[in-house]
Amino acid sequence: MSAPRARDPAIGLCSICAHASVQHNRRGSAFWRCRASDTDARLLRYPPLPVRACPAWREGEPEAGASTS
Repeated sequence: MSAPRARDPAIGLCSICAHASVQHNRRGSAFWRCRASDTDARLLRYPPLPVRACPAWREGEPEAGASTS
């Protein structure tokens, strides 16, 4: 059994959320998208980081997204 992932303080809850999707651009910037925002109007698609509290948070691995232009 693997050790639980540590939350990244610069990202907050999104760094260990099953709803998170991380997309990187060519310059190396990372954009954290909340996939739960697709069905929950209370949530922002790209929340300001770090996220300290979230009504939709669910522990899990963020999804690695495709690179953006």
